[in-house]
Amino acid sequence: MTQIYETMVLLDNDVVRQDWKKAKAIVTDTITKYGGEVETCRRWDERRLAYPIRRKNRATYYLAYHRIDGDSIPGFLRDFELNERVLRYLMVRVDEVPEDERKLAAEEEGADYVVPAPPEDDAIEIPEDEDEENSEDGEDAGDAPEAKAEDDDSSAEPAGSASGSGSTEG
Repeated sequence: MTQIYETMVLLDNDVVRQDWKKAKAIVTDTITKYGGEVETCRRWDERRLAYPIRRKNRATYYLAYHRIDGDSIPGFLRDFELNERVLRYLMVRVDEVPEDERKLAAEEEGADYVVPAPPEDDAIEIPEDEDEENSEDGEDAGDAPEAKAEDDDSSAEPAGSASGSGSTEG
């Protein structure tokens, strides 16, 4: 039975920055590959991720509303899982496509639509106060193993001489 689904797909920004329409085709082609019918699909937004995914700090979100047969869903989702350009996806069943969504998708299809310039990828930054704390911890941690090594060496000598004398006597 065919249902309407909302699918949000996070795509790798490298692909989107090359050509956002080809990136959009990743989503729409996957839907049609499994016999689905695309109602709307649009570039929703580009955002910083809460945590890095595959060493990426930003992703572009594509929002699609489509119809697809329930039997095709496992293959459809597996395609997204195997596609290296897809960072994450979420698919939920909905009753209908929101009218606002149809308007926004139509605007994107217009000839005068311009994709906003993407910002540079965000580097993961460590605040200076945390960086200093980590270096202090590193120095303390570095001192501790040396102290243990000295203790280990002193305890190793008697054990070595005891075992050495035992092997020569026998």
